[in-house]
Amino acid sequence: MRKKTFAAAALLAAATLTLSACGSGDSADTSVAAVSEENGKQQAATVLDQPFTKPDLVLTDTQGKAYDLREETDGHPTLIYFGYTNCPDVCPLTMSNIAVAKKQLSRADQDELRVVFVTTDPDRDTPAALGKWLKGIDPQVVGLTGKFATIQAAARTVGISVEPPHKDKNGKMVSTHGTQVIAFSPKTNGGYLLYGEDATVDDYTKDLPKIMKGQNP
Repeated sequence: MRKKTFAAAALLAAATLTLSACGSGDSADTSVAAVSEENGKQQAATVLDQPFTKPDLVLTDTQGKAYDLREETDGHPTLIYFGYTNCPDVCPLTMSNIAVAKKQLSRADQDELRVVFVTTDPDRDTPAALGKWLKGIDPQVVGLTGKFATIQAAARTVGISVEPPHKDKNGKMVSTHGTQVIAFSPKTNGGYLLYGEDATVDDYTKDLPKIMKGQNP
């Protein structure tokens, strides 16, 4: 699978076009990964020639304890996704795809990989709510919550746009956020790969063994 390479700065500039209102049927645009289209076909991964710096972020995990993202994931292959548990479509599908692909790794690699889910709806996604939701997907996933402003600022540093939760035209509370999964290298801790919401189980299954080594898929 051929993949284009793009600078993180260019993707940051495009962040305002990456929003998806999960479950609302609205979408401001396609995901950032769409810039990797070649010959009209969207590729699973966008490779960054200037990787994102891992967010300097301390939030609360599902056990109610402080979780320092940089410290806890240092030297580990890491996948980070910003979403929320009340999302009826993109968020659970993305996390389920990763969980299914992760099971194809060896037990040692499964323990080494860090998958981090950062809520974009912290008022509803308490540590208990996150823990219950993630238990049904993959108990090893780290769920994080905290102040919305802190989460929004951290997401912005890696090109992910997040808007405050709001009610849609039907009165349903939704969280509008970018839907990219960012892969961070265990060698450099840099976020060097982006996956859009169309990435499949097969895409992750194929790419994870290389991500474990910090290699390009």
